[in-house]
Amino acid sequence: MASAEIAGAGPLLRASVRHNVRSFAPWILIPIALSVSSVIVYPLLFPDLAERQSFGATIGSNPALGLIFGPAFDLTTTDGFNAWRSLALGGFAVALGAIFIVTGASRGQEDSGQAELLASGVLGRQSRLVTAVVMGILMSTVSVVITGVITALCGGGWGASMILGIGFTAMGAMFAGVAAVTSQVGADARTASSIAVAVLGILFVLRGFLYSIEAPSWTTWINPLGWVTETRPASGDHWLPLIYPVVLTVVLVAVAFALQTSRDFGQGLIAARPGPSRGSMRSPLALAMRLNRSPALSWSIAFIGLGVVFGYFTGSVKDIFASNPALTEVFAAGATSPDELSSSFVVTILSLAGIIASICGVQTMNRLRTEELEDRAEPVLATAVGRIQYLRSNALIAFAVPAVCILVAGVVMGIFLSFNDLGLTFGDGVRQASATVPAAWTVIGLSVAVIGARPAVRIASWAGVLLSFVLTLLGPSFKLPDWALGFSPFWHVPNVAVSSASGLGLLWVSLFTVGFLAVGVVGFRRRDTP
Repeated sequence: MASAEIAGAGPLLRASVRHNVRSFAPWILIPIALSVSSVIVYPLLFPDLAERQSFGATIGSNPALGLIFGPAFDLTTTDGFNAWRSLALGGFAVALGAIFIVTGASRGQEDSGQAELLASGVLGRQSRLVTAVVMGILMSTVSVVITGVITALCGGGWGASMILGIGFTAMGAMFAGVAAVTSQVGADARTASSIAVAVLGILFVLRGFLYSIEAPSWTTWINPLGWVTETRPASGDHWLPLIYPVVLTVVLVAVAFALQTSRDFGQGLIAARPGPSRGSMRSPLALAMRLNRSPALSWSIAFIGLGVVFGYFTGSVKDIFASNPALTEVFAAGATSPDELSSSFVVTILSLAGIIASICGVQTMNRLRTEELEDRAEPVLATAVGRIQYLRSNALIAFAVPAVCILVAGVVMGIFLSFNDLGLTFGDGVRQASATVPAAWTVIGLSVAVIGARPAVRIASWAGVLLSFVLTLLGPSFKLPDWALGFSPFWHVPNVAVSSASGLGLLWVSLFTVGFLAVGVVGFRRRDTP
């Protein structure tokens, strides 16, 4: 690459890092929290080898957990548990951070007009993309150093901790490359990041699904995320698979630079369609629907796929429980008959779908804050549209889309249930999905309260998702008491297939939702925008 093409990249990189360093923090802290908490908590919860072997047998044959965390190679050691619990999720977080950093520093600057100001100085054509990619890889590298060192200092093995951290870096670097390519393809930064996140999500689910169904080993090597999994920290410490992420990153970055030279400034290879000559938005609700139309469609399609995957697992649930009774502590606690085992499994698996769907709702509320920060909310609020009306329209979308997604998953799962001999019907699947919706709304309600009242701490809007995920999936395995599990709204979802089902828990959960909405409405009416 000619030096003129990257002129000014050094000063731009230093200035960009200073300006964006705070945005690195969440994507570095998440893998650190996952890894450090694992090495500290696991010896306390499972001090004996027998307990660890029992826990490993429970987890190892659990297809739903395998879908999220990947295969459990060795849970008899603290480092092995840390690798199982942290590698997939920590790498996912780092990859997400790399995507947002690269798209924000490349296409995001073009969308906001910052790129034109930068281009007016001494700056090569490729300098901004070089800066964006380097920042994405830099964030990923920092995560490996900090995560590896802190994990080792807290009790993890140095070798296993470092290869775990390098796995995070590999994930971040690969998806920095993916984001560099999609930044040339998408019509704007949001489209570019959406495409990259969709690629990450598909590969993540596909990797977990292939491991869960014990697909042929060659399928592992056609998925870039499988390369990272096959490093097997604490279960072999294989360094050779890390060559493939390096090669893929180099290829993707080279493709991105080639594409950038062939597209127009501010335009992607997928051109944006021109809007109508006259605006047709007659209400804030119509505007909110228009802004969130594409994500809503993408999430709905994704939940058809999730419904198929989860429905596929329900077909083998009896065999799974028969081969490993300890799984009932995770997925069917309190069940007293085979039919209750199956229905309790459906409750847990649809709760997982509800947690994933609530991400969509929280995203919608964060989009509301983004509209404020990018000065697009003020022109709307300057019209006859009231603040409460504006917030209510966006909150309605935030609540409606996850509900539709959960019901879509319930309908697809219901179809599988009607063909499997589990004592459950299509209607049971749909009713259970309906009972899950209020719990998801509570998680979204918390984000409404945060964005409405204290947007300065918008990261707290994700607290409900994180808490629900940890308590629902790992709480029973960690033998947490009922009062602790009750902090997750999904713990209160009743099993509608049993005669003793009570909706009292959902009533309490809904009261919290109403309280969160009240806090958000009052706060949004009183605070300044942005």
